[in-house]
Amino acid sequence: MQTVTLNVQGMSCGHCVKAVEGSVGQLAGVNQVTVKLDEALVEVAFNESQVSLDTIKETIEEQGYDVE
Repeated sequence: MQTVTLNVQGMSCGHCVKAVEGSVGQLAGVNQVTVKLDEALVEVAFNESQVSLDTIKETIEEQGYDVE
């Protein structure tokens, strides 16, 4: 299990939180997703043998947010 914290720009409301947590949380291998809206951070705990960090980043970007 690996945990990463991503800097995600463009999130501004509860809908943003639900969009990111919902989409990333549905990926196989993702154990937990926590959005810290005030800090523009997304913390993801995942099994790197099931899902890559690049896939997680792409999923967030597909929701319309920038991962830095």
